[in-house]
Amino acid sequence: MQRQDHPLVSPSLGSQKTLTSFHFGTPGTGPKIYIQASLHAEELPGMLAAYHLRPLLECLDAAGQIQGDVVLVPMANPIGAAQRVQHKPAGRFELDSGENFNRYYPDFACHIANEVLPDLGKDAATNVAKVRQAMGRYLQQWTPKTELHSLRRTLLQLSFDADYVLDLHCDCEAVMHFYCEEACWSALEPLAHFLQSRAILLAKNSGSRPFDECLSGVWWRLAEMIAARGLDAPLPQSCHSTTIELRGEAEVQHALAAQDAAAIADFLRGLGVLRDVPAKPVPAPACRATPLAGSETLYANTPGMVVFAAQPGDRLKVGDLVAEVIDPISNHSERICAGVDGLLYARIRDRYVTTGCELAKIAGTVAFKTGELLGA
Repeated sequence: MQRQDHPLVSPSLGSQKTLTSFHFGTPGTGPKIYIQASLHAEELPGMLAAYHLRPLLECLDAAGQIQGDVVLVPMANPIGAAQRVQHKPAGRFELDSGENFNRYYPDFACHIANEVLPDLGKDAATNVAKVRQAMGRYLQQWTPKTELHSLRRTLLQLSFDADYVLDLHCDCEAVMHFYCEEACWSALEPLAHFLQSRAILLAKNSGSRPFDECLSGVWWRLAEMIAARGLDAPLPQSCHSTTIELRGEAEVQHALAAQDAAAIADFLRGLGVLRDVPAKPVPAPACRATPLAGSETLYANTPGMVVFAAQPGDRLKVGDLVAEVIDPISNHSERICAGVDGLLYARIRDRYVTTGCELAKIAGTVAFKTGELLGA
């Protein structure tokens, strides 16, 4: 195991933050796996899962039982981890710019297409290597001018050439759920089943350029450009990435984290990366995948106290009561009801909302949205 410390751009005199990565196995001997936790820095279940996964990786690395290499970043956002406002964590948005830490990563396909497409040939493996080299050059030439940009660049330098990328998050109050680009689903389906994900949300492109889609999207986007130009240049989907929502913010528990780490390890055994014990059969799925465009987000139309009638994991029908928003001054109660059939997979933790606040999400089976599919 090797530890690497990556200093970020200093935002102020006397201030310096560092991102730390841990490296296991031998690059070039098998797939590269990149796992990071808590890019939204107040989302801690992934950090605890990484804590439980690390001893296994250390043990197997020492025994020479890792085929390939695994990069583990147990705390991916030292900037957000240090942000607190009036004693409350504020790790989702950078306070200086207001930007979400998991949005606005570069569109690699756009940046490297003119350079790389004319150079591709008929050998798929050579084409993959050329694309990765171009991605590496782009990152090398990127000179970040802010602490936030240096964090984004450092995370991408650690992960741009990975075959599999697992970005560990959580929601406010939620069941286990899984976001994945359609091009990655067949490769990542076993992981969702090992984790017993209760909702699986697929999209070709969810919008806003989150970290995981930055890395997987370059491959299918370039493949579409190749087809549009009529080129004879095979380019397989060479990075499979996902955002895994490890239930809710308050579920920072050793038992759950150990369970999640074991599921990730089982997936890596199935890939042949961990070689300590035979790979397990993939479990039966806990749910079917549904389109992210079929996920309904419910909002409060009035301010007031929130009293939920439905719990994460409940299956709902159109018209079922999800929550009441109560105004004790006017003695009015607004009923918030499901607009689609599906699983309530996430809801907010706050119990007072202002007008327009998000309340809950339901995974419906029929796509009905277009454009930006992710919330703020």
